[in-house]
Amino acid sequence: MVDVILGLQWGDEGKGKIVDFFAKDYDLIARFQGGPNAGHTLYVGDKKIVLHQIPSGIFHESKTNLIGSGVVLDAVTLQKECNAVAAFGVDYKKNLFISERTHLILPTHRALDKASELSKGVEKIGSTLKGIGPTYMDKTGRNGLRVGDLLDKNFTTQYIKLRMKHQRLLDAANFEEDITVWEEEFFESLDFLRQLKIVNGEYFINEKIASGKKVLAEGAQGSMLDVDFGTFPFVTSSSTITAGVCSGLGIAPQKIKEVIGITKAYCTRVGSGPFPTELFDDTGDFLRNAGNEFGSTTGRPRRCGWIDLVALQFACMINGVTQIVMTKADILDGLDELKVCNSYNINGEEKNYIPFQMNRLNIEPQYKTFEGWKRDISAVNSYEDMPAQMKTYIEFLDGFIKAPVKYISNGPGREQIVAV
Repeated sequence: MVDVILGLQWGDEGKGKIVDFFAKDYDLIARFQGGPNAGHTLYVGDKKIVLHQIPSGIFHESKTNLIGSGVVLDAVTLQKECNAVAAFGVDYKKNLFISERTHLILPTHRALDKASELSKGVEKIGSTLKGIGPTYMDKTGRNGLRVGDLLDKNFTTQYIKLRMKHQRLLDAANFEEDITVWEEEFFESLDFLRQLKIVNGEYFINEKIASGKKVLAEGAQGSMLDVDFGTFPFVTSSSTITAGVCSGLGIAPQKIKEVIGITKAYCTRVGSGPFPTELFDDTGDFLRNAGNEFGSTTGRPRRCGWIDLVALQFACMINGVTQIVMTKADILDGLDELKVCNSYNINGEEKNYIPFQMNRLNIEPQYKTFEGWKRDISAVNSYEDMPAQMKTYIEFLDGFIKAPVKYISNGPGREQIVAV
């Protein structure tokens, strides 16, 4: 049996904390897509750590953690992450496994990412410049190198061949980047990577399922950044939705049971792209500052706005969401009133669906207004004790998106989660 946790917005929904919360109920936690462009923030005691590639179950000693085939792996970043979790007393060598089919991010992928973003000028998509897109391009173009290739005696020859191909592309774009330091770090990290547990990921996870083990698939980014169904071209390069679990881990669709969708009580986005409910006023500034809305990977300030139920309903539909966890509800404590977008006005017509190419349209969000609760809820530990105004807010969301809100996160701490 496999349950899934994934984001329902444009990423940064707080998935890391929620995976950490649920991990105690599972035997194996597996990342199925994305790479170091993800940043899953956890608090262990009063200490903060950001995981980029390691599954968020790593702090549970008895749990197995798998980096799946759908992930693209930066070996340098992984080594730094492993050292960081080791500082917390975690024996990552014991319970961290990597699929041999996972593709490697090369130094030239990072250079290609920078060249591509610069070439777009004002139309740039806001890439994290981690080499994610070019690595996935090599994967679909059947050129990439995978973790399992590290065990081949001809790996260096294969690397040089691909590096030369990348260099020709960079030369054609008149782009120069000194990757000497990147390459030195890369090859040092490969020696580290070879010491970890490299497995046949699809057999590994299916044998666990067949033996009755419970698996939790952990997504990165968010559904509205999905390469097929997100706000293209302002998307990531992988499948961030439930379908990506099957292709990214090598499991059959009927193995999936619960799909747990994560949404903030408001909405944020990093980088370029359409964001109908974005706020450019004091309320937007309040959400950004109160919510500490700055990218955990890039440090960039996030764009902030009201929750978009049209987009949320769409995300629930394409994922088959069975339950929702709402995060950062406590950030709304200081507001007199709250708004939710429940339709779009497009060219004078009211629409309740996500249109093709949102960035080409003049979308005016239509709002329903709710009374704020004006009360600190960070210490509340039961839904019965939550303000009546919050319950009204939650009940409206439940009815609109047709998926129940089962948990509310009311603070960054591990224990700050309330069952509805």
